[in-house]
Amino acid sequence: MNVTVSFPALLQGFFTRRLMQQRRASPHTIGSYRDTFRLLLRFVQAKLAQPPSQLAFEQIDAPLIAEFLEDLEKNRGSTARSRNLRLTAIRSFFRYASFEVPEHAAQIQRVLAIPSQRFTRRQVGFLTRPEIEALLAAPDQRTCSGRRDHAILLVAVQCGLRLSELTGMCRDAVFLGTGAHVRVLGKGRKERATPLTRETAAVLKAWLCEVPDSADAIVFPSARGTRLSSDGIEYLLAKHVVIAAKTCPSLMHKRATPHVLRHTAAMELLQAGVDRSLIALLLGHESVETTQIYLDANLAMKEQALAKAAPPGSKAGRYHPDDQLLAFLKGL
Repeated sequence: MNVTVSFPALLQGFFTRRLMQQRRASPHTIGSYRDTFRLLLRFVQAKLAQPPSQLAFEQIDAPLIAEFLEDLEKNRGSTARSRNLRLTAIRSFFRYASFEVPEHAAQIQRVLAIPSQRFTRRQVGFLTRPEIEALLAAPDQRTCSGRRDHAILLVAVQCGLRLSELTGMCRDAVFLGTGAHVRVLGKGRKERATPLTRETAAVLKAWLCEVPDSADAIVFPSARGTRLSSDGIEYLLAKHVVIAAKTCPSLMHKRATPHVLRHTAAMELLQAGVDRSLIALLLGHESVETTQIYLDANLAMKEQALAKAAPPGSKAGRYHPDDQLLAFLKGL
């Protein structure tokens, strides 16, 4: 006997039991998966003319999922990367469903077999030192919002925090004594400590005088005293980039986003000669190989390596150290 399986019951179980109780997924992951299914359910409602609360699991099949993914690209303008992220959330749900409704294994396997879309991996963008200085000087520090924005940009550029880590930082996560640092909860609920430079610690110390003196107070609140949204951070960054571009025109041709500030922090460390494994630890990367993207994007380091190679047609010479006096002058 064929039994119709309630799709709403499965989806609610996926979020409450699978994600929240069993996996204890981060709020960022839950929010991303939630948005995916909100988009999917709106598409299905328009396609099948049926309320989401009355859907059966059998109706959410592979052809329908494929149409939804195609609609994301054609009508919503989603990139291949965004499309793949939506597919990841859908796959996670269907893997959960494979244990709950094994009698629908064939339908589930067809959905899981939908391939991710390949895309061109572009080199990471980052800001140069003059661009960083112009951006940090852009906020009007005579105002409260300007002082907050300056602190946000400085912490982002120096610490390389993810957007969710930056907006969710509470007062008790900031330590400004000896060994000043901030503690954040990153991907996979992994906590890490990121040291602060003397300048950043001083700016944060001054800013915290304007933040409520409670452990759970948000370090960078909105005008209403609540947590800044991702859109709020992107808005204030875009506003200050426009101002900074007046003194540093090269910013007009840069795509400055909160994640670009994270790339900038990594690139500053790489150019300073910091080992890739330490950069991976500071940024909270799962693997050292993730940090390879910054080495790939650093043209100056590639040029330095090329300069050490002998030009074609020339004989490789033997290394001779500089004269001691010349070496002394070179090291000044």
